[in-house]
Amino acid sequence: MSLIKDKGHLLIVEDDKKTADLVRIYLEREGFYTTICHNGQKALNMVQQINPLLIILDIMLPKLDGWEICRELRRNSTIPIIMLTARDDEIDRISGLTLGADDYVVKPFSPRELVARVKAILRRTAHKRTYSNQRFVSAGLVLDIEKRTVTLDGRPLTLTPHEYALLKSLMAAPGRVFTRDELLNKIYPSGEAIVIDRVIDVHIGKLRQKIETDLSKPRFILTVRGVGYQFVDREHTP
Repeated sequence: MSLIKDKGHLLIVEDDKKTADLVRIYLEREGFYTTICHNGQKALNMVQQINPLLIILDIMLPKLDGWEICRELRRNSTIPIIMLTARDDEIDRISGLTLGADDYVVKPFSPRELVARVKAILRRTAHKRTYSNQRFVSAGLVLDIEKRTVTLDGRPLTLTPHEYALLKSLMAAPGRVFTRDELLNKIYPSGEAIVIDRVIDVHIGKLRQKIETDLSKPRFILTVRGVGYQFVDREHTP
């Protein structure tokens, strides 16, 4: 059972898929969870849903550009932002920092340097972070971290601690495929229990009975054959 530490959830907003995947690989090697968005409008929706620890934000994006996203986020959010750009103009750096970005990285960049900057910013801002009022919402399913409650279409659900931990982990990273080992780490973080990975199947089965209306066609938690499980956010799926 892998014991890689979960260092938090980061949002990568980058329309170039190769660049986004490269950044994701290096960050996940360091123990971060990541979500990738390829357009600005979806990025704003994802920020509301997952409340990431930090956002890596490209300037040139479809729908909304990085300037607009940064400006919108800074109206009511202090989430750290690292801006990415292909231009090294001083005016761009000044503009980004003036809008409230925490750092500015010029392409092409070293992925290792970007990871180092992410870690440095998170160390500086650790004392400011709070999870109060954080909620994950998807098609009537609501998990409220502060209240530690789960509701479905307004109806309270009673989950076991293990079911709650699994649902929280899955909802925090919609679209990400979790292996059974990774999910085991969520419910046995210190490896204090000797369990087999199929225990996850049992917990997922019981969780599905509480949140799915049709077990033969689950809406929220999908099985990825031979790997593990994935949460599908129905409100934000294209």
